[in-house]
Amino acid sequence: MATDDSSDIDLTDHRTESAPWDHLGANATRLFHVSDIHFGAEDREALDWFAGLVRDEKPHALIFTGDITMRARGHEFEAASEWFEQFDMPVTVEVGNHDLPYHNPLLRFVAPYKRYHRLERLIEKPLEIQGISIVPLKTTARFQWRLDWSKGYISEEGVGRVVDKVNAVPDDHLIFVAAHHPLLPVAGAAGKGDTKRGPETLDALAKAGAHAVLSGHVHDPFDDVHRAHGREVRLIGAGTLSERTRETQPSFNEIRVSGGKFETMARYLG
Repeated sequence: MATDDSSDIDLTDHRTESAPWDHLGANATRLFHVSDIHFGAEDREALDWFAGLVRDEKPHALIFTGDITMRARGHEFEAASEWFEQFDMPVTVEVGNHDLPYHNPLLRFVAPYKRYHRLERLIEKPLEIQGISIVPLKTTARFQWRLDWSKGYISEEGVGRVVDKVNAVPDDHLIFVAAHHPLLPVAGAAGKGDTKRGPETLDALAKAGAHAVLSGHVHDPFDDVHRAHGREVRLIGAGTLSERTRETQPSFNEIRVSGGKFETMARYLG
């Protein structure tokens, strides 16, 4: 479903495992897009299921779009770090609103990433995989001039930085921007949110040549199309592998890329 600057993302528009996609071929590059694993409220069955699929299917890269923990506590980051150690392919991790200190305002303002431990090397890490560039975009903030700090926020400088990164990507690459918060509101989602400068950022990314924005936050998968500047940008959201499910079962997205084209599919536990 196509959207314009004033439209919400359609939560109901998403390919599932029952839909065939063999047309991309057996040699497609495979990316697993995961979000909102929430250590501290994790679903151990879902995490074990996902790790088993990674071990057996060996995707080319893993993209985690935020909310690695529940309350950004040290033991939650430590447990997450230990879980991440099993993956031997490229991994990038975005920061979610739950990954900033919740009960310690001083730590949130002074050293918000102090508890990241071994995960720090993966945070906002750009990836280059077989003609695909993964570009990080921070959508969290230590402070906002509104009461609900769980909502997304992109600074003016942040917009410029991500556009510069997209402009630096080779012309023949597919460009996937990875963020925690959707850049447009998600219709029908309990946590649809309102990302500050989200629409402007999406417009700038479309103009710069991005092909997709990968996000999480709403705990349900979606796949929509935004049209701007004569181009289409896919808006792709992953579900959750935590106990904090909403409308759908625990899930993640698989993205397959071949010949400059890509498809995404939600894969559900059970």
